[in-house]
Amino acid sequence: MKSFKFKIHENNYKVNVLSKEGNVIELEVNGTQYSVKLNEEVKTSKTPTLIRSASQRPVEPLKINPSTQRTKILAPIPGTILMVDVKVGDTVKVGDRLVQLEAMKMENNITSEKSGVIRAVHVVKDQKVLQNELMIELE
Repeated sequence: MKSFKFKIHENNYKVNVLSKEGNVIELEVNGTQYSVKLNEEVKTSKTPTLIRSASQRPVEPLKINPSTQRTKILAPIPGTILMVDVKVGDTVKVGDRLVQLEAMKMENNITSEKSGVIRAVHVVKDQKVLQNELMIELE
């Protein structure tokens, strides 16, 4: 509810807007309720409302090369490697953190979506990576 104070010809008015539906506004002026109908349609704000639509591109699964059965872990977004939690030969389970990537001032944990053994680590701490850059190979 919005409240306003007006002074017209030395008279003070206290106006409370109770509700608004379409062109009808319910007001209270100095304790008396009024229903006011506007002559023109109330104009809506010209400020656009930003709505993010769903991606048109299907979700990409982990990229697996059937000839080598290696899973390639790619950088989902550009950023800086804060921490590498695995080394070649480590065995990982689903959900284990592999790399911590800082992007847009946020820390993102890159986790394993498959169990296996680390075959190659292509990134080091403080390295900058681009989107889709190969970080880790898992077999």
